[in-house]
Amino acid sequence: MTALTNRLTTRHAASQTPRSLAHLLLAASMTVAGTFAFVVWVARSLWRIAPTSGPWHIALTTVAICSVLAALTLFIPLGNALRIRTKISRAQAAGDITGVRKYASRFRTAAWLAVVSSFATICITLFVLFLMANNHAVQQTFFNPAMIGRSWLNVTKAFGENVMIALLSEIIVLVLGLLLALVRLAPGKVGRPISLVATAYIDIFRAVPAIIVIYLVGFGLPLAHIPLLSALGPMEFAILALSLTYSAYVAEVYRAGIQSVHYSQVAAARSLGFSHLATMRYVVVPQAVRRVIPPLLNDFIGLQKDTALVMVIGTVDAFNQAKIYASNYFNLSSVTVVAILFIIVTIPQTRFVDHLIDRDQRKLRGGS
Repeated sequence: MTALTNRLTTRHAASQTPRSLAHLLLAASMTVAGTFAFVVWVARSLWRIAPTSGPWHIALTTVAICSVLAALTLFIPLGNALRIRTKISRAQAAGDITGVRKYASRFRTAAWLAVVSSFATICITLFVLFLMANNHAVQQTFFNPAMIGRSWLNVTKAFGENVMIALLSEIIVLVLGLLLALVRLAPGKVGRPISLVATAYIDIFRAVPAIIVIYLVGFGLPLAHIPLLSALGPMEFAILALSLTYSAYVAEVYRAGIQSVHYSQVAAARSLGFSHLATMRYVVVPQAVRRVIPPLLNDFIGLQKDTALVMVIGTVDAFNQAKIYASNYFNLSSVTVVAILFIIVTIPQTRFVDHLIDRDQRKLRGGS
């Protein structure tokens, strides 16, 4: 144990020697300089392909200038590292070991920040370079301003169909998923048969891709001429198909939440005379629902995205509307509008889920 402690202490001290810090500073400087040169080259190429006048000239020139200015900010953490390196030298000259360790930690943070920021800048620049490929044909195919301006209004109106399908499906899924979870957890020999039925339902609809369920429901039910069901429209078929699929996933989320409630609470409720259903209603399910809200929201994010699959049964959703423009004008910028709409709707939900998870973790840490 003593030998291990001495070895770790020696390694920590070696990491704060002038030579190791100088190597880190050199690597950070070379990374920042190379990244800045790469960004300048891309900005120059971007400016060269810009038209001599017009909106595109202004837009591309602005992007090129902003790219160079953004790359200049990489020198800020590098300058901080150089400034802190001077403080380390002074502390070493004064024999201040505590100061050396403090400034060495700050130095490493600043240097690594410069390196990591450079890699992030390179990734963004490579994306811009990809858009410029083949005389910016990629940009014209996916981000054509004229096509975006021509299609965004109709595509956005059609996106309301996606939102409506998602909202109505989520309501059905919440209820049906909870019922499936409770039925699957039915106790005793009496509950065994319906538990097997619920298990089979969940396994089947989790195994079959959503697009196949949508296709079978959307085209199969009308062909079967089933009363009431055959008279439904494409939107109702889409809601039904997505509800059938996602209720299976949500049932498993509910089941995990129910089984996470400690059995002692169930035993206490049963000892007080509660029936199984009363125990679930008043003791177990309220706690389980609170625990599974983040994973439920994750499933609903997936449901929101899968509404784009309903185009296979003729629902005029955003993707179908975008395909009409793409077919007529041989350009995919309208589909990019659909992607942007889904991003606008999905990312806030994702951040909200992250907030709920962080809040639960803080509560757990506070409780411990």
